[in-house]
Order: sequence, then C-alpha cells, then structure tokens
Amino acid sequence: MQLVSKLGSKIRCAATGIAALALTGPLVWTSASAQNLFAPVISVNDTVITQFELEQRILFMTILRAPGNPEELARKALIDDRLRNKAVQDAGITLTEDQIREGVKNFADRTNLSVNEFLKALSEEGVEPETVRDFVRTNLSWREFVRGRFLNQARPSQAEIDRAFSRENPPGVRVLLAEIIIPANPQNIEQVQDLAEQISDLKTYADFSEAAGRFSASDTRNQGGRLGWMALSNLPVPLQPVILAMNPGETSEPILLPNAVAVFQMRGIQEIVGPAPRYSAIEYAAYYIPGGRSPEALARAEELKTQVDTCNDLYGIAADQPPEVLDRETKAPAEIPRDIALELAKLDVNEVSTNVTRSDGQSLVFLMLCKRTSSANQNATREQVAEALAQERLSALSEGYLAQLRANALIIEQ
Repeated sequence: MQLVSKLGSKIRCAATGIAALALTGPLVWTSASAQNLFAPVISVNDTVITQFELEQRILFMTILRAPGNPEELARKALIDDRLRNKAVQDAGITLTEDQIREGVKNFADRTNLSVNEFLKALSEEGVEPETVRDFVRTNLSWREFVRGRFLNQARPSQAEIDRAFSRENPPGVRVLLAEIIIPANPQNIEQVQDLAEQISDLKTYADFSEAAGRFSASDTRNQGGRLGWMALSNLPVPLQPVILAMNPGETSEPILLPNAVAVFQMRGIQEIVGPAPRYSAIEYAAYYIPGGRSPEALARAEELKTQVDTCNDLYGIAADQPPEVLDRETKAPAEIPRDIALELAKLDVNEVSTNVTRSDGQSLVFLMLCKRTSSANQNATREQVAEALAQERLSALSEGYLAQLRANALIIEQ
C-alpha cells in the first residue's frame, strides 16, 4: 500500500517511538461511516464531537499504531481535547499560524519526510490535513497552558537541584509494598471502585493479604499481594508522593489505572545506601495477546515465557502477525502510561509481567523490560537538571488537572 512504501522503515526508526505508519491494507470510508458524518456522537459540556471527527481520529490513531482499541482511544482523546481546548480558551491562549506550522513540521521531521510528503501520505489513508493541525494545535496550546499555570509550582529549589545534580546525593528510599490490582471496564468501574474503597479501609496485613488473594488480578495475589523491595524512584512519578506519605500498615486510597484500579499497602520503608537510581529513558516491549485474562490467553503468556529470553525474541514470535500485535518503546519515565510504568518498576531487564490489559480488558499485554538508561547528571548543567525536574512535575500536575476537568465535566456519549 502507498503509506507503507512512503514511510516504511523511516517511521520504525523514529526517535520519538512512533512505531510505524504502516497498516495491513488501505483504510477507506465505508458507506455506513460516510453517512451523517457531521452528526454529534459525543457532547462535552456545551461542545459536541461529530462522527467525522471521530472517524478521523480513529484513522489517525490506527496509523500511529497506538496500543488498544482505536475507537475507544479516539473517543477518550477527543473528550480530553475538548476539555483542554476549553481550559486554553478560558486562559486566553492562542497560537499563531507560524507556531502551528512549526509544530506540524516538527511532527513530520520525526518521519524524515517534508511536511507536504507527510500530509500527502496521511491524506492517501483518509486523514485530512486539518485533523493533523488540530492535533498539533491542541497539544501545543495545552503545553503552553500547563507551563503558564503550573511552572512556578513545578520549579525546583536550589537545594533540590543540588541534590539531583550532585553525585553525592543523600540516600534514596526503597519501599516494601503489597498491591491489589482489580480489573475494570466501563461496565463494572463503579462496582470496582466501591470494592477498592472498602479495601482501602482495611487495617491489618492479614486482611489485606486475604483480599489480595480474593480480588487481585496481579501475579502477586498468590503471595498476598506482597512485592519485593523496590526503589521509590522506580515507581511512576505521580505515585511516588502517595507512597511516600504512607506509614507501615497504612493503605492507599484507590488509584485509577487504565483498565484497573489499584490499592497499595505500605509494609516497610528504608533508606538506600548511596544515591537513589534515576533513569532518563526506559525501553520496553509489549506483545498483545487476544482474550484478556482468559485461561487461554494466560496459558499462551506462560508458553511465551519459555520461548523468549530477550525483547528481540518477540520479533520472531510476531513475525507472521499484523504489526499492531507488538510495540517496542523507548520513553522518558514520565511519558510511560501509569499501569505500564508500575509493572516495569517491578521488573529487572528481560523479565516479564502479564498483569496489564488493553482494549477494556480484551487484550493481555505480555510486557517485557528491555533496558533502563541511567541519567548522566555529571554531564548536565544546572539548567538542564532544573528543567528535567520541572518537566517531571509538570507532567504529573498536567495529568492531575486533566483528571479533575474530566471528573467535573458533563460527558454524554452516543
């Protein structure tokens, strides 16, 4: 197909981790999808999302090979975009045409194509240039909004920069946790949250251990949810202050993850001899097994564990299958989805987790840690270290603020 021939291996090597602009066949409008394209399918407060916008975003997400169900991802992304755009509008932020053009150019540069070549390749698959412009404009303006609203709050103090910059950092912290991970989907999310709230009220290790054996979908359920010691800095950035605030025996409030709700219990906390480990990038592979947590899918995952020793082995497993069954990503820790980051925190290189699902629980993720890249602060300037710390905090603050907007919004899906 045309898009494969135009982008092919260029996208697979893109530094941003976009896996490939490659599909198994051309995407075309069906007669059903061509009808009533401008009819509203979702309302978000006083704005609507049309069928045309949804179809366009589904195509775009599919071409980018975003893991999960393209329609579900597109719906959530468009809802979030409406919430972001309203916040940006209320703040009086507008982008110039030059800024938008530069943003589209930067996006195209990741594929080693010119803007015209990039937009033409997408257009041949049915994605209109305005869809790309809207995507870029929303993300750029939201970034400006987040920096304007939260940058002062996110800026580290000189003492914090000293601690991050120095090779003689104070000792870090490691924690001993127990976990309960309860699968959730749109149909059962309210019941799961109610159950998680009851679990968060448990006061003893024995009660939490019993609940893990009954309700948790994690592999740790067979040992009462107990995890081994891990560095606090390995955990997702937004989760670190939640965990650090807990005393031994205390249980966290329910924590919403993609397709699951988590509750943690603190079992112990210690200082680490030497500085806490910090990582600039984490490389991981995700192979998607149909069937979710069904016995057949879990059995397939156990079979795969005996067949693969490294992430590279998964290419052979996926060789004769559609390209979307395997993703390999290299991302900064703050950019990794929270449920994936949580599982990676438990793993050593080439170890596997089967605790995560996608597509509302219909796909089991065979998750493998490929490599962690340590931060090299000795080669960084104070400004670079300060910016890295601020970016970590901005990411967490942005995620929290968007979740608040989503919780307060009136969203009606058809």
